[in-house]
Amino acid sequence: MAFQKAVKGTVLIGGGAIATVFGLSQFSQYRNKHSALVQVQAAEGAPVRRDHLPTREQQILALQTSGEFDVLVIGGGATGCGCALDAATRGLKTALLERDDFSSGTSSRSTKLIHGGVRYLQKAIMKLDFEQYRMVKEALEERAHLLESAPHLSAPLPIMLPIYKWWQLPYYWVGIKLYDLVAGSQCLKSSYVLTKSRALELFPMLRKDRLVGAIVYYDGAERMELCCDPGVCSMGAAVGRWVTGLRGVWGVCGVHCRDVLTGKEFDVRAKCVINATGPFTDSVRKMDDQEVPNICQPSAGVHIVMPGYYSPDNMGLLDPATSDGRVIFFLPWEKMTIAGTTDSPTDVTSHPIPTEEDINFILSEVRNYLGADVEVRRGDVLAAWSGIRPLVTNPDSKDTQSISRNHVVTVSDSGLITIAGGKWTTYRAMARDTIDAAIQEHNLKAGSCKTMGLQLEGAQDWSPTLYIRLVQDYGLESEVAQHLASTYGDKAFEVAKIAQVTGKRWPIVGKRLVSEFPYIEAEVVYGVKEYARTAVDIISRRTRLAFLNVQAADEALPRIVDIMGKELNWCEQKKKEQLETAKRFLYYEMGYKVKTDQLTDRSEISLVPSDIERYKKRFRMFDKDKKGFITILDVQRVLESISVQMDENTLHEILNEVDLNKNGQVELNEFLQLMSAIQKGRVSGSRLAVLMKSAEENLRRREAIPVDRSGGGL
Repeated sequence: MAFQKAVKGTVLIGGGAIATVFGLSQFSQYRNKHSALVQVQAAEGAPVRRDHLPTREQQILALQTSGEFDVLVIGGGATGCGCALDAATRGLKTALLERDDFSSGTSSRSTKLIHGGVRYLQKAIMKLDFEQYRMVKEALEERAHLLESAPHLSAPLPIMLPIYKWWQLPYYWVGIKLYDLVAGSQCLKSSYVLTKSRALELFPMLRKDRLVGAIVYYDGAERMELCCDPGVCSMGAAVGRWVTGLRGVWGVCGVHCRDVLTGKEFDVRAKCVINATGPFTDSVRKMDDQEVPNICQPSAGVHIVMPGYYSPDNMGLLDPATSDGRVIFFLPWEKMTIAGTTDSPTDVTSHPIPTEEDINFILSEVRNYLGADVEVRRGDVLAAWSGIRPLVTNPDSKDTQSISRNHVVTVSDSGLITIAGGKWTTYRAMARDTIDAAIQEHNLKAGSCKTMGLQLEGAQDWSPTLYIRLVQDYGLESEVAQHLASTYGDKAFEVAKIAQVTGKRWPIVGKRLVSEFPYIEAEVVYGVKEYARTAVDIISRRTRLAFLNVQAADEALPRIVDIMGKELNWCEQKKKEQLETAKRFLYYEMGYKVKTDQLTDRSEISLVPSDIERYKKRFRMFDKDKKGFITILDVQRVLESISVQMDENTLHEILNEVDLNKNGQVELNEFLQLMSAIQKGRVSGSRLAVLMKSAEENLRRREAIPVDRSGGGL
């Protein structure tokens, strides 16, 4: 009876909602069709790109000597670059300033989804909120645009919503169908219902007990951190990154700034200044007017990356209602699995740090949806990061979870244009609205927006089979070629041309930075060409090593610094500074600290007596002299006895992972702490533990087997 009432209520509500949404969608579709010809004409009239990017030095010189710009954008994230791209394609003389690397803040720390926002549509319907609906509609339109403008960097992704209660099936089905309906003709693929058996076939890691079925819908997955930034330069904008403001904003006249890398100060004048600084929105606004109230409420979102075996290669998972009412995504990304995000108020900082509390919250929610045979271990968290969302809110509001991602464009009394709020998916629409406001406020001479239909860097001649040409023409590994094609698009050939010969029969070119990832040394050289100036730029944005595996990134750092040092003529002191800065970045901002904190000299040993004896026996196989500790020499001796060769540097790294007091040796207590942490799932992938277990088994097989003679036999 209760089930019938739930279904009847859902159908009634859903029917009314569908009628309402259908009417709104039809009106929006009419407006889209009405403006279609204008958009096509605008795309066709877009300016021609430069063949070669100017150097950073040429860009800085252009900022100083080009006179007054029409538009000066402060902030080089997705929104800022989108504004600069929009302005430049309209023929406006454009400058862009960024105090760090492109997309170094919030833009590079997202959930990697291009989506309209399922939960926002739910709020729009339940609260009859037309603004929320309009935001979802706009985001779905922008989702379609992004998938077309950067096909090498984005693709449709099916996302499964598992159902564990019968009454939820019609409720969520109506909601997801409404999501399809709002997308209209831009719906990626129609959503559908799965039986329990089919759901487990597609997502075998799912918790089986009480599973009723599942609903699958489609959104977009992206790898777009730097997709706009080279395009801004190629369209003629003067770009200065690693440039910071000193004395603030001069109303509408420009800024006084300093080149962080050289220390040189200079002025940049402009008719219009645009504030696109994300979480730092209010600090820039207060440079213009100290009395202005805050409009931005920062919210921290933590993500974690786990091994790829936690999810299928081509299916994501949505937890629509976590234990505290938030939403968690569980998605395949770069052959790994990304899970997140949290949502909590935070202070604004340039260096947000993921907390152990947030990491454990995500792991706890993931455990609720995965089967009992899949052990979700803390030690499997390969990287973790925190990003700060610049949510727009009333200054008195304290609940960031109830805030939508609507963006606002404001104009101060002095003419400073501020764009705040919004989300990654809608960056192009945000930029369009911002430049429209700038043109109107400052009487700039420019036409309508030209970015609808404009393909981003690398998309022009890209095709799904482009990687095959890279393999055939240059002798790259197939995995490396696929990575280059899906990252750089048709620019992948420029990377392949500078790839070094390996000296092997195969692959012919393309030396990897680390063995388990397809990133090659040539990408470091190409990254410098595209304005990378620090090792952090390379490990976090030109490649994604820091976001995929902090230990792998740490191992690749010395080689990356050597290559950059050669390209940028760094002295030994500069190389040392870069190495130390990058290691600090990995340690604090990418989760290395919270990972290493799982095993400390204060870690509890919670092993049963039989396990303690077994591990002591394994330890003594290496500690033949009964010193109570083992060194590199002890490990080398055992490895030589089983004919295994390993260089001293690698052995040093392996022991250093477990050497908690950093005295150059692993003591018995440290080894027992390691094995205890492994049993509890707080540590995984310990090379020393695997090496010692493998050596023990090998030695046992080599022991002589006694043969008793009988009856004088042979």
